[in-house]
Amino acid sequence: MTNHIMNKVLKIHLVFLLISLIGIKLVHAQEDKISKKRIIVICAHPDDAEITSGGTSVLLSKLGYELKFVSVTNGNKGYYSGTKDEIAHRRYKEVQEVKKRLRCEYEILDNNDGELEAHLKNRMEIIRLIREWKADIVITHPPYDYHPDHRYTSLLVQDASFLVNVPHVLPHIPALNQSPLFLYTRGRYTNPIRPQPDITIDITSVAKDKAYLIDAHVSQVYEFLPWINKSKVHIPETKEGRLDYILKEYVLKRGTIQAYDREVVQKWYGQQSADVKTIEAFEICEFGRTVDDQDIRELFPMLKN
Repeated sequence: MTNHIMNKVLKIHLVFLLISLIGIKLVHAQEDKISKKRIIVICAHPDDAEITSGGTSVLLSKLGYELKFVSVTNGNKGYYSGTKDEIAHRRYKEVQEVKKRLRCEYEILDNNDGELEAHLKNRMEIIRLIREWKADIVITHPPYDYHPDHRYTSLLVQDASFLVNVPHVLPHIPALNQSPLFLYTRGRYTNPIRPQPDITIDITSVAKDKAYLIDAHVSQVYEFLPWINKSKVHIPETKEGRLDYILKEYVLKRGTIQAYDREVVQKWYGQQSADVKTIEAFEICEFGRTVDDQDIRELFPMLKN
């Protein structure tokens, strides 16, 4: 083979190699565009994030999102016996189990259960958490929820929503360059002003996964909450029975599509909306990033339509 032919063959190989490398970089760029999204769910108690947003979190985790749950209180009053330290320790261990099951980060702040206040120190903590996580999406309780800790957590996140971008507030932690999308979960009560949510996420395919996350909070869902709510529902003894109980009581029942949800489900899922059986619903907090429908679809790629 002459040198001329060998040079031509070598050039062809180099061209194909270059094309392959470009293709690989483009694929990785697309993957990075999704996988670098970061979500933080800031709720009042250990178990609130899982109950309100567990299905959405599972779906986003499957897409490569980085997830962090935060409990703004330590949950140390959430039981009917034992000392506050014993209750807090048990709930801490339950959170460690959630971390294993979801493969997420989970931080518990040292505020006493039932005593949360929306003061400046706690506001700075919420700003720190959002900035350090470099969040694209922040989820919290609605401001009209039933529990005072839920309402004050919501207020703290609202108060942080603008300030996360202000450099001279908490200057030792770099301010965010872009506001995250701030969302309220569905609470126990309907928004009295505007009952219709902005976003509905189909969690039908991960309903059992959500139940498995909630199941980690044994002290709550099988013991304290049935007791405090005076529930007449029998708590099963077997693992399978308990998971079925959680699926029914905490996932399917709370994820029922209400009449005011149907238009929103149709908007986001179009012709596939008939297949949507169980949802998590979210309301946009206007204090954060302003988004249009395309922005929402980029942040939530599971939205089909």
